[in-house]
Amino acid sequence: MQLPVKISYRGLEKSDQIDNLVLEYATRLEKFCDHINRCDVAIEQTNHTHHKGNPYRCRIDVTVARGHELVADERQTDNGSHQPLNKVIHDAFKTMERELRRVVDKQRRDVKTHADTRSPK
Repeated sequence: MQLPVKISYRGLEKSDQIDNLVLEYATRLEKFCDHINRCDVAIEQTNHTHHKGNPYRCRIDVTVARGHELVADERQTDNGSHQPLNKVIHDAFKTMERELRRVVDKQRRDVKTHADTRSPK
């Protein structure tokens, strides 16, 4: 299944390199959950705070079957990274992977009914 990914940019120019990076990370999400309905990625460069440059922000909204909507929102911290935008995107997708694992584990537990099928003594 090809995951539908919508990428939007705010405050910075659209880049094929960033598009490819986001699509690569998004295809990795399908390893953790095979019933993702939608994946929206918003990448922005916030410019209202000029304390230490213009920090980046990446927000990922994923909708999973059974009505679960997951959000991962990462902001750049001043860590001296050479590629701060790539790091923010990487961290956001790592957070989303953890959220997907949590939801899939929860869904699997809902399906199991071992306690109901025990035989009486």
